[in-house]
Amino acid sequence: MLTTPTQSVVRDGTPPGVASSRPRTSRYERPVLAAIAALAALLTLWGLGHSSYHGFYAAAVRSMTDNPVAFFYGSFDPGNTLTIDKLPGFLWPQALSALVFGFHPWALVLPQAVEIVASVVVLHVLVRRWAGVPAGLLAAAFLALTPVTVGLGRSVTEDAPFVLLLLLAAEAVWRATERGRLVPLLLAGFWVGVAFQCKMLEAWAVLPALAATYLVAAPRSLGRRLRDVAIAGTVTFAVSVSWMVVATLTPGSARPYLDGTTDNSAFGLVVGYNFLTRFHGVGIDAAGTGSVAPNESLRVAGTGPGMGDSVWKMFSPGLATQTGWLYPLAALGLVGGAVALWRRRAARTDRVLAGQVLWGVWLATFFLVFSFGSVTGHTYYMGVVAVALAAFAGAGVVQAWRAALRSGRRAWVLPVALAGNAAWCVTLTLWYPRFLPWSGPAAAILAVAGLALTAVRRRPRMVTAGLAVGLAAVLLVPAAWSASALSPNYNQPGSLGRVGPSSHRSGNPLARLDTAQRHLLAYLTAHRGSAEYVAAIPGWWSAAPYVISANAHVMPMGGFTGRVPYPSSARFHRLIDSGRLRYVVLSRDDVLAGHRDGTLVGGLVRWTAAHCALVPPAAYHSGDRSHRLYDCGPGHQG
Repeated sequence: MLTTPTQSVVRDGTPPGVASSRPRTSRYERPVLAAIAALAALLTLWGLGHSSYHGFYAAAVRSMTDNPVAFFYGSFDPGNTLTIDKLPGFLWPQALSALVFGFHPWALVLPQAVEIVASVVVLHVLVRRWAGVPAGLLAAAFLALTPVTVGLGRSVTEDAPFVLLLLLAAEAVWRATERGRLVPLLLAGFWVGVAFQCKMLEAWAVLPALAATYLVAAPRSLGRRLRDVAIAGTVTFAVSVSWMVVATLTPGSARPYLDGTTDNSAFGLVVGYNFLTRFHGVGIDAAGTGSVAPNESLRVAGTGPGMGDSVWKMFSPGLATQTGWLYPLAALGLVGGAVALWRRRAARTDRVLAGQVLWGVWLATFFLVFSFGSVTGHTYYMGVVAVALAAFAGAGVVQAWRAALRSGRRAWVLPVALAGNAAWCVTLTLWYPRFLPWSGPAAAILAVAGLALTAVRRRPRMVTAGLAVGLAAVLLVPAAWSASALSPNYNQPGSLGRVGPSSHRSGNPLARLDTAQRHLLAYLTAHRGSAEYVAAIPGWWSAAPYVISANAHVMPMGGFTGRVPYPSSARFHRLIDSGRLRYVVLSRDDVLAGHRDGTLVGGLVRWTAAHCALVPPAAYHSGDRSHRLYDCGPGHQG
């Protein structure tokens, strides 16, 4: 059973977590936790000065530091033309960091590093209340050494704050469940609502786990529990949709156009584009939601070996090497804990039962959602899965360790589980034989040595040593992968969270202006006159360098996918006729694509090429023939 020497399991229906049943603070707990937090900080903060900009998000952060409207809506450009294709909550800490420290690549990564270190500490707090101090420390160490966790702390994606917010919600639910209190449950609803601002409807995937925990284990009547959950759900809904309500009630002319939509609606952005289109692979259609169709070229990019939309995707090397090193030990904690509860007929309010429900439903929900929802090869989605795996693995190891020390009938469970987990880790390394080639054989040797030592059952010290060696065998490979992030060859801060052989990224060409673009921007600035926009540019990837490097008021056309119907034809021509827009910058690919696609932006490209005057490259001292500048001002239209 998941107890410590200083912790008694509640068997008589006493609310879990009351003073007599809480684990006492051990002398070693705080120093060890501090060491684990320091390790997490080292893995996430090392090399921060070598951070790179993420072209899409960095442009938005630069714009968000320019004015309050851009900050609130997450505008891609400082002129508040278009938002990013997500809710902006996850970028708010980055924008605040940039305002404090200046707009630097490392300033955008720093908040995620802090959030991940905080997540490691909060996970320890949660697991120690459930399974004791040793289990909490192990869970924190497991999470800190999981590659996806390290990657999130070194990325600019939304999952670092998302993981922390969901953990804070779980911690609040745990306190609410201890005595059946409503206030902490309302706080949990608030945290989930804030998490919604980071990852939208994905935040609600945690609600079954949180609600089930309170409904099962809170020491109140069923009616009271149902009422409390309903009230907390109302808080969750209100906080979640708050940004959407403001965006909906604000006239479209008074805010930026919402990327990812065909109708400039918050519903189309959240429900259609960022939810239903993620399940396109299983036949769900987002038509009629106001969503832009997904870009298939983006869906398959960088998927890695074994990726697809099925349960097996979660066991593929593309995801498992970032997240799933501890699958066998997590299964040990899940199944072993359930068996132990069944054998002793635990009371409904048992603390251990509450933990099993919380982490079991958490893991099952996110596991299934990501199995069938497209994650387009982005492993950073797996941060919430790693949390539950670390919790179950920590609890399972401690539970089985004590069984082994007692030399009972189940003394073989942990040695075999550790050896099996080590074998799983070695198997995953075979997909990348040139990356850290020593790690697989070393883990195998340690696993065999651990089994040999635990076979000497008459010597408890040998058994303990064998289990420690077996645990080292399990952690060796994921720890080596995580440590590889200290080298920019295997993870560059500012990237998308992947750590290891497929993560190499030498800067971002979209984050800076090349010589030709600098000459072009100088010409545009000198000749724009009273125009509001320096130029209109199709595609965020073409507009990003001007925003990141110069905070230039360019008009991005087409949004993230290039299919967003903005600006409309009428607005485009009004801007030109009024003098608010004069120049349009087109790449050669834009011109070619404009002649063959049927998008609104394609039509504007065709009109520009046919009716506006081509500015000779010599006028802006550019030898770049890949971009063309068109003057649509008065007297320059044909």
